[in-house]
Amino acid sequence: FVNTWALVDPVDDPLPGVGTYEDFNTIDWVREKSKDRDRHREITNKSRHSTMALLLSISDAFSGWLLMLLVGLKTGAIAGGIDIAAHWLTDMKEGVCLNGFWFNHEHCCWTSNETTFQERDRCPQWKSWAELVAGSSSGPFPYFINYMMYMFWALLFSFLAVSLVRAFAPYACGSGIPEIKTILSGFIIRGYLGKWTLIIKTITLVLAVSSGLSLGKEGPLVHVACCCANILCHLFPKYRKNEAKRREVLSAAAAVGVSVAFGAPIGGVLFSLEEVSYYFPLKTLWRSFFAALVAAFTLRSINPFGNSRLVLFYVEFHAPWHLVELAPFILLGIFGGLWGALFIKANIAWCKRRKSTRLGHYPVIEVLVVTAITGLLAFPNSYTRMSGAELISELFNDCSLLDSSQLCGYKSPTNTSGSVGNSLGDRAAGQGLYTALWQLALALLFKMLITVITFGMKVPSGLFIPSMAVGAIAGRLLGVGMEQLAYYNHDWFNGWCSPGADCITPGLYAMVGAAACLGGVTRMTVSLVVIMFELTGGLEYIVPLMAATMTSKWVADAFGKEGIYEAHIRLNGYPFLEPKEEFDHSSLAVDVMRPRRSDPALAVLTQESMTVEEVETLVESTHYSGFPVVVSQESQRLVGFVLRRDLLISIDNARKRQEGVVGASHVLFTDHTPAAVAPEAPPPLRLRGILDLSPFTVTDHTPMDITVDIFRKLGLRQCLVTHNGRLLGIITKKDILKHMAQMSNRDPESILFN
Repeated sequence: FVNTWALVDPVDDPLPGVGTYEDFNTIDWVREKSKDRDRHREITNKSRHSTMALLLSISDAFSGWLLMLLVGLKTGAIAGGIDIAAHWLTDMKEGVCLNGFWFNHEHCCWTSNETTFQERDRCPQWKSWAELVAGSSSGPFPYFINYMMYMFWALLFSFLAVSLVRAFAPYACGSGIPEIKTILSGFIIRGYLGKWTLIIKTITLVLAVSSGLSLGKEGPLVHVACCCANILCHLFPKYRKNEAKRREVLSAAAAVGVSVAFGAPIGGVLFSLEEVSYYFPLKTLWRSFFAALVAAFTLRSINPFGNSRLVLFYVEFHAPWHLVELAPFILLGIFGGLWGALFIKANIAWCKRRKSTRLGHYPVIEVLVVTAITGLLAFPNSYTRMSGAELISELFNDCSLLDSSQLCGYKSPTNTSGSVGNSLGDRAAGQGLYTALWQLALALLFKMLITVITFGMKVPSGLFIPSMAVGAIAGRLLGVGMEQLAYYNHDWFNGWCSPGADCITPGLYAMVGAAACLGGVTRMTVSLVVIMFELTGGLEYIVPLMAATMTSKWVADAFGKEGIYEAHIRLNGYPFLEPKEEFDHSSLAVDVMRPRRSDPALAVLTQESMTVEEVETLVESTHYSGFPVVVSQESQRLVGFVLRRDLLISIDNARKRQEGVVGASHVLFTDHTPAAVAPEAPPPLRLRGILDLSPFTVTDHTPMDITVDIFRKLGLRQCLVTHNGRLLGIITKKDILKHMAQMSNRDPESILFN
């Protein structure tokens, strides 16, 4: 008799697949954390009884730090490779090195003895395509050859990028940050952080950046870092088997991504905390810091830019800023906020058009057309022809005695006594500078328009560099204007700006403008200021950066609370409960729960009166992720909640592993066998082990603002609604998002996933 009733309990004998989630579903944070606490308690108890168990306990505790070390090393190495390859391919559009085609322009001329300060980028070893084909570098025909070769390489790189993404890893396109934010909030997107996505994203990111499109590699590097972390998680059972623990690692990986993108480890940790993470305990903060540090060290040892710095546009300013300059800094903040709000509205409108028209059916043609337009318009202007990072480096640059840049085309100084070290005092603008300013004004308009249609195409595309470039151009233009104002009107500036002194630093205005525009688009504040001062090494410029960033956020928020990433999350219909969004409506739980008054009754399981066949029929006839379990259909008193996937896997395994289980077998969610079951009946299937006996419940009169807070802070996927212990309905994360969309006069059907 005992053998016939030898039943499978999924808790004592865990079934493969139980506890995992379907694709495009939300995880249950409470359940995952409870599982981890039970696992940790078991390891701790065992470690008291044997040395081997103690060693296993120590290795389990250390595994998190080891994983962070591996994530830092792997991401740093990949980022270094991306930087070197992108630099080389970008230069290939202009020419080739005779010493070895694998050298980029700068490395090619490093060892040359013929290089001069005036023409640092010219050496016999580097040949432009016109010099190779026509034997000359000046004249209409050589210019045409260089133009055509630039277009050829740009189109080839973008075609390869979009083709690889389309053929091998559709998830490798875009920035990746909106999806990372959604995944960190507890959503499952299978394959988004897989090995194919990592390989294709790495290759196509190099190609997309090198094609000259108005995009950056910084945002996608966060996706790359999270892919590395997700793959490495599979080496450690603690993280492989627990979705909540894995998200702690992914939060740290997001910090690593920004650390290697900007060479800003502290800024990276703050970025993860402020911008992408949903759950960020203190332990994750320490691990993020450690992983960002390891990644920065790894990148520094690779030294991709050959300047012992972690970024291409590291600068140091020598002159202090003055209180009067706060007004133009705030003006840049206003510009950044207006540009950010305008960009988000224009980009979302364009992306909606891409989704709803035939444009979206031809991603390859779209990428090639945008690349062709970008190349045709960018080549004639030297500031749009160079890569985004080089442009920002040029704009941040503080003019010195040895500078041959057009932006330093001032008239020769008559008095250099006010100069400090290698820097010069304010001077009158010369012809070269006026030409540069016209080119920059055109570059500003070009960048503002082309970035709107570039972001969101089917290639990896970051937004940090294009946004910073727009702000840096605007800042440099304003900085030069202020410099000339100070030069010709010393008496306006209350005596702190004496003739021949270095009063205004245009490069500083470029830096403040870059921060303002990036802040306007992403709504970052603290992390952005820290990233900017880590980039430039200028601690004394924190106040101007803070003033511009906060102004930018306030101005942009006046036109809409969403940053670009939240706007794309909403556009894609991901189930993301925005922590910053206030719920200020007076609805109750009963208004939002399902079933509604016109809907059929709620699909429930009873704790002991249903057969295997009845359960299977109910599961197959519905598409719900889980089912409440009640005492009986008559009483509807709540017992617990069971997940659809766990139910199906348990029944399937019981049929294979437990003798006598047939369609007529009773399904029991209790410990005892009910008296109603006849002795000759087939053996029942006990599934109490997969039943959640403590599902979250609210009463029908709970205000929705409290319910939304519970969902946000506990990371719930569903919550049951009761009245005096009797089950009334269920509220899922998707129901809340639909209700919030309805309250804001948006289409509730825009929420696509569970």
